[in-house]
Amino acid sequence: MAKEIERKFLLIADTWRDAVTHTVEIRDGLLAFRDGRKIRVRFSDDKATLSVKGPKKGFTRDEFEYEIPASDGLVLLEDHCDGTILRKTRHFVPHDGLVWTVDEFHGVHSGLVLAEVELESEDAEFSRPLWLGREVSGKRQYRQSTLFKKH
Repeated sequence: MAKEIERKFLLIADTWRDAVTHTVEIRDGLLAFRDGRKIRVRFSDDKATLSVKGPKKGFTRDEFEYEIPASDGLVLLEDHCDGTILRKTRHFVPHDGLVWTVDEFHGVHSGLVLAEVELESEDAEFSRPLWLGREVSGKRQYRQSTLFKKH
């Protein structure tokens, strides 16, 4: 079983752009959400995935992700998702042995930029890039489940 352990931050500068190795365009849709559990469909460029995530315990949650046919993903995204379809550009930014993802949101969340890092354990130490601002891990207004609801 896969575990997702991530920390999320606001940014205070855009100097991260100089270190981007590649980017992808993402569309996310929420299929179901209950008691901290969610089922999400994602298009990342031309690839579709279905993700099932359990409730968070600290910074950790169970995560199951499966690639699905793009045609199935498109039908799920367009016909079966509740709330807003999230659109964002994801940038991959290496820093001190870890790869950070910086998401620039578009559409109803235009202007929101968040950085995330996935860790091996909750107590893993990591170097904070200079462009990193306040930590917002666990803050309701920055959870993806909340962003799906805002129109």
